[in-house]
Amino acid sequence: MIVIRNQKARTFLRYLIPFVLIPALVIIGSVAFGEKRYLILSFGVAILALILFMTGIEKKNIGSRRMVLVAIMTAIAVIGRFIPLFKPITAVCVMTAMYLGAESGFLCGALSVLISNIYFGQGPWTPFQMLGFGLIGLIAGYLSKPLIKSRVLLLVYGALAGVAYSMIMDVWTVLWFSGGFDLNMYLTAIGAALPYTVLYMISNIGFLLLLRKPVGEKLGRIKLKYGI
Repeated sequence: MIVIRNQKARTFLRYLIPFVLIPALVIIGSVAFGEKRYLILSFGVAILALILFMTGIEKKNIGSRRMVLVAIMTAIAVIGRFIPLFKPITAVCVMTAMYLGAESGFLCGALSVLISNIYFGQGPWTPFQMLGFGLIGLIAGYLSKPLIKSRVLLLVYGALAGVAYSMIMDVWTVLWFSGGFDLNMYLTAIGAALPYTVLYMISNIGFLLLLRKPVGEKLGRIKLKYGI
């Protein structure tokens, strides 16, 4: 496990990678490559997500423990994608971020998509899915304290996460269809995707209600016991 010792470098990368480098890679890459070389983009996002994860590690042994837990949560998210219609992937990423850190939430979201799409199908949409679920996990980590304290706030976040994910995927829809970004087409795509957006919102709320207490308590105890 690599540990980035310089605090300023860690802080700089912690914001540069998820908000600048990965979105730029996904958007510019999708426009430049079209439907070609999407696997390169997907693995590029995965590598950057791993580097981002390392920025949240201060000690090697703690980082290794956290990686094991993130791997377990990622496996749960992957398995959850096989549930018809309602998917727990957002809830799992949010729970991971709340108790294991924002960077862990991003990594869980990005890797769960990349791995599960081996079965569901890789394509130029994969990097956008990785970015969407990654950011949902990352921001949940930033808001971890209020989200842990308030069930209502957590459910509101889950609903908003469903909207945000749908809007991110609508960007891919417009870029794929027109080869560039068109605002009118984007607004049309948002309207057309409204039934799916509602489904995402309901799914997120339901699984957060289901997982909040049992998963939260277990991750909280593990975090306390092993000093993660």
